[in-house]
Amino acid sequence: MAATINQVRSSLSKMFKSERYSPFTLQSDGESHVEVKLSDDIDDHAPSEQAGQPGGSPSYRPRPKRNYHNVCYLALGILFIFIIGYLIGYVSHRSPLQEPIPCDSEQEVRVAKEAVVEYALSWTDITSLLARRLTPDAFNSRLSDVEQTDHTAGSTGDNILGNHVLESFKSLEMEPWTDIHYVQLQTPNSEKPNRVLIGQDEVCQPKGYLAYSATGKAKGKAVYGNYGRQEDLALLQTLKVELNGTVILLRASGQISLAQQVANVAALGVSAVLIYPEHKNQTTELYGHVHLGSGDPYTPGFPSFNHTQFPPTQSSGLPNVLAQSITAQTAVKILKRIGGPDSPPSFKGNLDNVKYTLGGASSEDVTVEVNNVLQDTEIHNVFGVIKGFTEPDRYVVLGAQRDAWGPGYAKATVGTTLLLELARAVSEMVHTDGFRPRRSLVFASWSAGEYGSVGATEWLEGYLSSLDRRAVTYISLDGVVTGNYAVNASASPLLHSLLESTMKEVKNPIGFGESGKSLYDQVSGVNFEKAVFTPMQMEDSAYPFLAFSGIPSLSFRFVSQEVYPHYGTSFDNKEYLGFATSHRLGFIATGAGLVAGQLALRLVHDHVLRLDVQRYRKVLGQSVVNINRRLKQVTRDGSAEGLSARWLIMALGSYSRAATDLNTELLNTDLTDIQACHNINDRIMRVEHNLLSPFVSPKEVPFRHLLFGHGSHTMAAMLEGEDREALRTQLALATWTLQGCANALSGDVWDGDSQI
Repeated sequence: MAATINQVRSSLSKMFKSERYSPFTLQSDGESHVEVKLSDDIDDHAPSEQAGQPGGSPSYRPRPKRNYHNVCYLALGILFIFIIGYLIGYVSHRSPLQEPIPCDSEQEVRVAKEAVVEYALSWTDITSLLARRLTPDAFNSRLSDVEQTDHTAGSTGDNILGNHVLESFKSLEMEPWTDIHYVQLQTPNSEKPNRVLIGQDEVCQPKGYLAYSATGKAKGKAVYGNYGRQEDLALLQTLKVELNGTVILLRASGQISLAQQVANVAALGVSAVLIYPEHKNQTTELYGHVHLGSGDPYTPGFPSFNHTQFPPTQSSGLPNVLAQSITAQTAVKILKRIGGPDSPPSFKGNLDNVKYTLGGASSEDVTVEVNNVLQDTEIHNVFGVIKGFTEPDRYVVLGAQRDAWGPGYAKATVGTTLLLELARAVSEMVHTDGFRPRRSLVFASWSAGEYGSVGATEWLEGYLSSLDRRAVTYISLDGVVTGNYAVNASASPLLHSLLESTMKEVKNPIGFGESGKSLYDQVSGVNFEKAVFTPMQMEDSAYPFLAFSGIPSLSFRFVSQEVYPHYGTSFDNKEYLGFATSHRLGFIATGAGLVAGQLALRLVHDHVLRLDVQRYRKVLGQSVVNINRRLKQVTRDGSAEGLSARWLIMALGSYSRAATDLNTELLNTDLTDIQACHNINDRIMRVEHNLLSPFVSPKEVPFRHLLFGHGSHTMAAMLEGEDREALRTQLALATWTLQGCANALSGDVWDGDSQI
């Protein structure tokens, strides 16, 4: 036997004497690789000295003759060794019921198990896992960790809370990072307080203030202007109340923003604005901002990084009039002394022992002094990410404002708590339950939200060039719970269908209508869009994502029948939010978390993005109809020859055809084809971004969206102007913006629509 084995060894040595095997790797999904060498006794770098050739130079050798005896010995030897090895293996390993896994194949087995788990998780499994991990008890426990009595932007409390968010993301292995900006925030002057006087009598030195007011001193006759809405001001003009040079008194409405109130009256020439909250506690101070825009108003269109330098500039949305908040108690003193004609019935407020009059020429003079100062402030945005397994470079962003004036429970605390709970729930689904999202989820905690989404907008400005091609959607958690009566939402039309289907799946939280039914059932029997959706306003924290960056965005909120009255006051606390939610805050917040979570998970789970391009056709179509009607009125006298909506209508037709073609292509696409789905998703993601007008400057006109932006480039602006040449230019630019969007949706350049 020894002779036979020696003969086999000799034959093998002759056959494989000069053959080498290179290493190869087993690697899966970014895991560390295992290197397997098939020949350990070969040194690739050792010199070879053969046939008298020093230094390893190869020499010519004739082809060896075949030795058939050796071949026979080789075959017999291999067979003999195989039999002996088999018998030895059988004897030594017959007791275990399962063969142990070889070391080198452990990764392959683990990857195979993960693939089975991923395949086994249906959408029902995923939503069940989320509902199991997102509970009222978990929310209430987290809420106490997030509470801060003082967390104004850039303060110690804000930074403590930001560090808590960062550490939470670290504990979940979310690779967190911080984005730092240096912004200018306006604060009260500690040495020179703001003041309000009637005649020579000082009536208050308010603690509350309105950030980004003009500064200085103004004096004028007092006028009462209700909420300062356009219809209120039109009524004042009808009643012949002069507004130019006056100090106008307004009540905070909650229907339009403080900034919009100030902008409306500033356009009519008032010298100062006083705004008070109609709060049950008449000594309640009000805080807010009056910048008609978002971000740092002193670096419009640019990111406020420490290393960037830009020429001195400021946002066109900064007011040129003084604006100051006062208490209801101070408002009573002014209303009792302004005189003038009685107010219309719609102007009657809820203040006791007050006869509402309009003031005007016969009223006493009111003096307003605003001494606010600009503070250079460092703010921190905090992020964590759960990376996708197929398309990690595409991501859904969930965000919540972290800072607040006062307790800020509804404004910031609930949203931050939900952000952390959603991050925990989804992270556990990935690490423990085998969930494998295709795309990434980014969780963002913003600072300086109270000053007009400053932190979020600065981040958008800093990374705009990459976000528009990678960010699928933004979902805001700010102000997500203020009541227990209905659901309101503001969103890109691309997200309307997704929200509707999500509300059909999420159960109605306890205390919110009839429990056990879905949220959709709450509005069944009525028009869903009319019942739920409201236009997205500039003060909405999702607005800069949509109108500035062209990212499909959504915000939603659980509301009461009456507007939540405590925003911007010290009463936005746990107790008063508990009253507003009938002491079911944990349940309602959990319902809100399930809505936001399922929206995000659907967008990172499906092969094709659930963004409905057909919904935009309806919204765009309605705007085109209104513009066409307007142009017919303008050209009725024949003085605007050639001014027609024809080309705009044809551009709308191009978009409609592109949307229909995409849906047809989807029906014929193999959804397991990763590249095909990736191409379709790219086209869908271009829609929102290509509705940003390329013909206006982001610095001069930051909100460039054709439908939801602000400025002369928008479709809404074409319904207002009287200058026909300007209207002709607006029409041409809007046409080509819409046509460009249609071409992008079509896909490749050879698929573009040339029918316009």
